[in-house]
Amino acid sequence: MKEFQKITLLPKDTNSHGTIFGGVIMSNIDLAGAACCRDSFCNAKFTTVVVRELTFKHPVFVGDLLTLKGEVVASGTTSVTVRVLAEATHRDSYETVQVTEAEVVYVAIDEQGCKTPLEPRKV
Repeated sequence: MKEFQKITLLPKDTNSHGTIFGGVIMSNIDLAGAACCRDSFCNAKFTTVVVRELTFKHPVFVGDLLTLKGEVVASGTTSVTVRVLAEATHRDSYETVQVTEAEVVYVAIDEQGCKTPLEPRKV
């Protein structure tokens, strides 16, 4: 898996329990998955079709470092499935735990927003 995003979570990202909103983590998973698509395919735009089951295993706290890693696990004519793993490194203990993982399906779109065939990136 390739690392696509590493961020420190701030007080603005917290809920009333003092932990990071699940939606903030979900948003970052979506961004990391899209970056994985762009890294693997030349198409300029991808849009999210579905996020498959997301189960939060550990809370994430203010100041924790959230690392998102992704890999393409399947691709079709116009769609890409990316597995994204979210890990948090706690600011005090430096312990790293897996927060969640998800499969996210994206579709390549053209300038008009219509599906377009994938163009693999040449290495």
